[in-house]
Amino acid sequence: MQTKYLLVPFSYIFHPIFVSLYGTLLYFTFEGNVISDIHTYFTFFQILLLTVVLPLCFYLLLRILNLVSSFTEATLEERKIPIFIQMALMYVLLRYGGLQESDPALSHFFEGGFISSFIVLISVSFGFKASLHMIGVTSLFVFTLLLISYLHIPAINTLVTLLLCMGFVASSRLFMKAHTPVELVVGLLIGVIPQYLVWIYKI
Repeated sequence: MQTKYLLVPFSYIFHPIFVSLYGTLLYFTFEGNVISDIHTYFTFFQILLLTVVLPLCFYLLLRILNLVSSFTEATLEERKIPIFIQMALMYVLLRYGGLQESDPALSHFFEGGFISSFIVLISVSFGFKASLHMIGVTSLFVFTLLLISYLHIPAINTLVTLLLCMGFVASSRLFMKAHTPVELVVGLLIGVIPQYLVWIYKI
């Protein structure tokens, strides 16, 4: 019973919908001192709208239409529409949000996320269920690692915390029987590789 209360919350706290928000908060925490408050608030608001508020609204609509049945444990078939919606909203953010010009490092985070979402959509089409939770939390970890390395910021506590969260998220998904170890490992790779390649290519 204690294990349930310890692990299950991590599947909600690090749900893929919220990871973009965490990455944005970490970005402005480490680099926000060079950006005006108005710009910071505007960027945060548009990211909140496009990556959290609208996806949640679409989720509720899909739930009403009985196209999805769970917030944390979607089947293969239930994944297709939400992932496509996520990609479409992320494209709008990257194309019209102005991140590339004003916040290129943050833009890289979402570019990597877009590529990861595309890979997941392909894998779903082939009947493979990679862990979206692992993709999200590992993307966040790699982005933070690359960002603080680029800015030469000693943020070891942040990295250790995120690393522990990765372990708790993986344990949570296994405990809830939502994924197999292979699906978690594949999710980890889909989260790590696009973030790293986008950063190396762009910086």
